[in-house]
Amino acid sequence: MLIRNVLVTGGSGLLGRHVVRQLAALDIQVRVPTRNRERAKQLILLPTVDVVKADIHDPKTLERLIAPVDAVVNLVGTLHGDFQRAHVELPRKIIAGCRDAGVARLVHISALGAAVDAPSAYLRSKGEAEKLIRAAQSERLQTTILRPSVIFGREDRFLNLFAKLAHALPVLALACPGARFQPIHVDDAARAVVLSLTDPRTFGQTYDLCGPHTYTLRQLVEYVVHTAGLKRPIIGLGDSLSNLQAALLEHLPGKLLTRDNLLSMKVDNVCGCAFPEIFGFAPSPLEAVVPMYVTEGSPRSRYRWFRFRARR
Repeated sequence: MLIRNVLVTGGSGLLGRHVVRQLAALDIQVRVPTRNRERAKQLILLPTVDVVKADIHDPKTLERLIAPVDAVVNLVGTLHGDFQRAHVELPRKIIAGCRDAGVARLVHISALGAAVDAPSAYLRSKGEAEKLIRAAQSERLQTTILRPSVIFGREDRFLNLFAKLAHALPVLALACPGARFQPIHVDDAARAVVLSLTDPRTFGQTYDLCGPHTYTLRQLVEYVVHTAGLKRPIIGLGDSLSNLQAALLEHLPGKLLTRDNLLSMKVDNVCGCAFPEIFGFAPSPLEAVVPMYVTEGSPRSRYRWFRFRARR
């Protein structure tokens, strides 16, 4: 399948920026709609990228955005807010827009653990979207679903958050310390998206995307604190105190943690299989990447990354 023009919804987010850069490096024309061009300022200077101020939730606007492209990549996601609007209604509109415009390719980013009977509203809404995408699969619209574990990278809001908290607080009180994750580097997740676009073997398929190692939340926070060169006691909270902490934090600006987030963490965020061989590469271990940004890119951490890349 020849792909020359791609619409990337959610292109100004962490994963989106990496997907857009990789597509641009292949000389593919990329359209990135956003309600705030400032969020996409890193992409504006890329020669094949058109950042458009637009409301993708408006069906007519979305129809105009989809009409001239060969493929759509939907990366829109939110950890709190209106899950139905972002995770269910928008994919439904994108599917309709693709059908109306004759666009034959759709890659959709879901989440590991997504299911219509999942414990959290977040995962249930992601599961509903997956049902819509699978039902839309046909000869006229070839779809692929990618389900990453938690994504980490230089600008992530996961490991970086714990690093900032460790610098700011003498003690870390950690909700759900036993929650399990298998983090994947943002470059690897983006690479899987880009490779999926044109590979017919991925049509109609769903792939779980995880890094090579599994960690508890406590282990991840301990690693970040140690890598940042700090010593902080980490107090794991039980279910009652975790819920109390989330109930307080979800009413503060920024919503560091919500009770729905806790429910999501009740489901192990890990893959039950190896990284998909179809993509032809091995995902980066967290330990090869995180020191680059948690330690603010010290020379030693840069050399560690270069040595790792040389072995790939």
